[in-house]
Amino acid sequence: MELKTDRMIAEKDGGIGWMIYNNPARRNAVNLLMREAVGQILEAYGKDDDVRVLVIRGAGDKSFVSGADISEFKDKRQDAKAEEAYGAAVKRSLQAVEAFDKPVIAMIQGYCIGGGVNVALEADIRIAADNSTFAVPAARLGLGYGYGGLKRLVDVVGPAFAKEILFTARRFDAARALAMGLVNCVVPVGELEATVRQYAADIAANAPLTIKTAKAAINAIAKDPADRDLAKIEAMTKACFDSADYAEGRKAFMEKRKPVFTGR
Repeated sequence: MELKTDRMIAEKDGGIGWMIYNNPARRNAVNLLMREAVGQILEAYGKDDDVRVLVIRGAGDKSFVSGADISEFKDKRQDAKAEEAYGAAVKRSLQAVEAFDKPVIAMIQGYCIGGGVNVALEADIRIAADNSTFAVPAARLGLGYGYGGLKRLVDVVGPAFAKEILFTARRFDAARALAMGLVNCVVPVGELEATVRQYAADIAANAPLTIKTAKAAINAIAKDPADRDLAKIEAMTKACFDSADYAEGRKAFMEKRKPVFTGR
């Protein structure tokens, strides 16, 4: 896959598509070219039937994503007008992950700061190493977080913890993140990649149509009722029962073997 920047890496390994933030010299801080590459990577993975699950990680062992590249702020985020264009680019990259209809796992190690928390929140499952550090330091920079940037945080951790995170701008460890519900599980750093790969392998072995339908339904539950496309979810559910995978699942159960699903 040809990207406009070498600071994003896309790799495929079996049924796993990896999206790697590759800026370790800046603790994987994200610039605008990296944000543009996110959409390109996800578009390609979305069309690739061999990719059953996406894993997002940071390069190296020091950081997942440490937020926006502040070196760009002087030229690209210097006032409200510039922020509008910058914010639109951020929104597009986050929406690309949100709209991705396959399962997404965030593999978090080291720093997960500011916009890095937003990246993690767009994943369906967040697995953190025990050396991870989290924070949203907006209040120490004087920048604003709007409704869209905070809704997902509130959906995941609730309003009380969201206020604590934003108001104090404190850094907190993986154990605290787990207690807040920000991450699904915490594992020793030496076991992180193996744990993530096992989660991904388990997901990749399951029926893709069932998983897509479940993801669509669960995401709809979190939306306002007026924004839910229930007819679409009903059609997706019916398609599961008419699929070759449903027939394969029943047959495999009767034959006491593992099913081989094709997503059809």
